[in-house]
Amino acid sequence: MSEFNLLFRKRIGLQIQEELNFSHLDLILEKTAKNIPFENLCIMKNKTQGITRENLISKLLVKNEGGLCYELNSLLYLFLLEHGFNVRLSRGVVYDNVTQKYPTFGRTHVTILLTHNEETYLVDTGFGANLPLRAVPLTGVLISSSNGEFRIEKKDTEYGDYVLLIKLKHKDTNWRIGYAFDSNDIISDVSEFNEIQTIIAEHEESPFNKNPLITQLTDEGNKTLTNSSFTQWVNGVVTKEVIDEIRYKELAKQHFGL
Repeated sequence: MSEFNLLFRKRIGLQIQEELNFSHLDLILEKTAKNIPFENLCIMKNKTQGITRENLISKLLVKNEGGLCYELNSLLYLFLLEHGFNVRLSRGVVYDNVTQKYPTFGRTHVTILLTHNEETYLVDTGFGANLPLRAVPLTGVLISSSNGEFRIEKKDTEYGDYVLLIKLKHKDTNWRIGYAFDSNDIISDVSEFNEIQTIIAEHEESPFNKNPLITQLTDEGNKTLTNSSFTQWVNGVVTKEVIDEIRYKELAKQHFGL
């Protein structure tokens, strides 16, 4: 077993002797979501590095930091690839449900497409608190998890040919668009995402270069930390604490190990 394999399993709490196949995907996705936070701290600190296999391993598995979609899904892609899964990376655009439109600064979301028994699935561990925690088939079949309901709609847009629809548990009463993605987009080299990292770090419309953000799913819901508030969802009940910089640093370490 490779050092990368061992480090990834240790980070998410997966047993060393556990053999992995398609039936284990749910377990992998849940453990990854609950152990590696979605966060933009390197962007905020202007301490980004090139997107390479070695740098991803160092950042997420050795230093035990979190990351954004292009880091989290790239790492999971490499792990699944090492275990013989038929996977490829794809780019998409996250929908802005406030303005009711797609942003125009680029296809900056990265997700994974996995093919099993001639059926293709969306696999995503880099979508903040909106994670399906399951492989979602491109056929449109509804998938339920502890985080809500998810399905994919075949729909041609200028950003791709499919759309992920989500209805989060305790949060959404109606379906909403998560993101559009291109199933024909074939990416196998994670270095292509250096372009995305540059856009995320530098573009004036990027939502991730304004303020620090850390979010992670938990067994009871999820928790989100910014430099001004700490929000927790526990079994459908939300609490929000207004915080200062000292409290922010305390909570980042206590709840996220950062």
